[in-house]
Parts: sequence; structure tokens; C-alpha cells
Amino acid sequence: MIVSMTGFGKGETQFQHKKITVELRTLNSKNIDLNFRTPHCYRELEPLLRNQINSKLTRGKIDVSIFVDNSGTESATILNRQVIQAYLEQLKDIHNGDTTELLKMAVRLPDALKTEKEALSEAEKETLLALFSTTLDKVNQHRQDEGKALAIDFEKRLTNLAQLLKDAIEIDPERKIKVTEKLNSALDQLAIDVDQNRLEQELIYYLEKYDITEEKVRLANHIDYFKEIMAQDQANGKKLGFIAQEMGREINTIGSKANHAGLQKIVVQMKDELEKIKEQLLNVL
Repeated sequence: MIVSMTGFGKGETQFQHKKITVELRTLNSKNIDLNFRTPHCYRELEPLLRNQINSKLTRGKIDVSIFVDNSGTESATILNRQVIQAYLEQLKDIHNGDTTELLKMAVRLPDALKTEKEALSEAEKETLLALFSTTLDKVNQHRQDEGKALAIDFEKRLTNLAQLLKDAIEIDPERKIKVTEKLNSALDQLAIDVDQNRLEQELIYYLEKYDITEEKVRLANHIDYFKEIMAQDQANGKKLGFIAQEMGREINTIGSKANHAGLQKIVVQMKDELEKIKEQLLNVL
């Protein structure tokens, strides 16, 4: 099964006078890379949220954003009356001006306002954790949907590679004939007597160096194995990456042994298809 590392999920819920919104964005990364943006009152829940992420998302760059819209009349920030009164008295000692103007100055001084930490209730914790779990499920669903699109593209590229390999197999006998003719032509131009038995031995050795039978068989096996791994239930992005590397190695070897314009053209097309597969694999879980 192909699962993308790109995903998005958003969840909203109402708890008393608060509207809680959770947004999760995931991108490709070799490991889990977490970035939290949460209100101060929810910081204590980050270890629990991390555990949920680790259990549901294997890897990727994950941005977590939690927003709280407080629609109630209560505020966690209150005036520190004693401090403000002390500031007013000191300001009046310095300059007995308009009380309203002095008050504006006093509330801007240090410690004039204080924020009381709001204790989280068990009900609010359970509400947030349930919302976070649901949002993670949405991210996973998005990743799977993206993975289906990637799987379709992989199937297309693998079909193209298989066809190009078939073309290479069909052109190979012609390539061997042309290589042999080229050697014989070079020998004729030398106009010297040669031992035919020795010539045949050297010719066989030379043709064996340019033989691509093993590479063709291995490349076909790699294509089939790639499809087999794709069909498995678990995510195997790293394994698919290794298979793609082996496919590239066989294609490069075929290219180095080609010595034939038609086969070289096929190799270039193979490399193009494989490069597109490798680019997409960077985003596969």
C-alpha cells in the first residue's frame, strides 16, 4: 500500500464557552519532526499529544496548531488593583495632574495586569484529546488518498519501463550483429592475416563483455518486485527506494554496454521514467 507523507486534517469542537480548533499538516521527512503551536494552557498535554502522533503517524514533518476562541465574558487577565493604586499615589506625588491620564500611565507599568493560569478540567482534557485523535485520523485518510494517486502514477511508470525493457530485448540481437560487423570491418581495414580460431575466441570474449542478458533479467525482476512491495498492506517507502536504486544500477550498466544508438535512446527513456519514480518516492511513507 502506498501512503503519502503529505497530509492535512482539521477538527473543531465546542467546549462550554470555548471553540477549540486543531490543525495538522504533514510533509515528507526521514524521521518524525514535530512542531507545536499551542496555547499556554494546553502545554501540559503535549506529551499525550506526542504519544498519539507516534502511534498513528510513522514519520514526516508534522506541524500541530491548536487555537482557542473564547466567546465567554470571563477573562484570565485581570487588573492588579493594589499595584495600580500604589502607582497612582506615586505619580500624584510627582505631578498632581488629571487622574484619568495618570491611570492610563499606571496600567502600562510593570505588574499592573496579571494573568491567572486557568486550570484544565478533566472534561476539557478529554475533549481536546478526542478531537486531536479524530484529526489525526483525517490526516491519515488524506495521506492514503494521496498514496492512491501516487500508486496510479507508479503503475504507469513501471508499465513504461517494462515496455522499454521489451524494446531493448527486441533490439539486442540487431545490436550484437552490428557490433560483430563493426569488428570485422575494422579487421578488414587492417589488411593483415589473423588466426581465425584466435579471432573467434577474442570475438566471443568481446561480445560477452557487451552482453546485457543478466541486466535485462535483473531489471525485469526489480520491476516485478517493486509492484509486489507496492501491493503489501504496510507502508514500505524506504524499501521501494532501495529497489529503485537497484533498477537505476541495472539501467546504467545497460547504457555503458550498449554500443548502439537505438539501445542508448531506450536507456535515456528508461532513466527519465525512473527519475520520475524516484522523485515521487521522496514523498512516500
